[in-house]
Amino acid sequence: MISAVRTLELGNGVRIARIGLGVSRAGAGESKREAVGSAVACGYRHIDTAAVYGNDADVGEAILRSGILRDEVFVTRSS
Repeated sequence: MISAVRTLELGNGVRIARIGLGVSRAGAGESKREAVGSAVACGYRHIDTAAVYGNDADVGEAILRSGILRDEVFVTRSS
């Protein structure tokens, strides 16, 4: 797990990891789910995606499979 994650404080007081996993170039399907799942298992708690990537379902499924609580992960998504 990542030991010292630098964070930013949002306007509402919530902290978000400065470094996130970008998923723009990762493959689709099971390879995408495995990549996101591995990142979460290593300590990533910020996943950066966009509507144009078309991978929302894979990212969501990987987070669900990881067993981590949804409120412990930030998913940032551009439209």
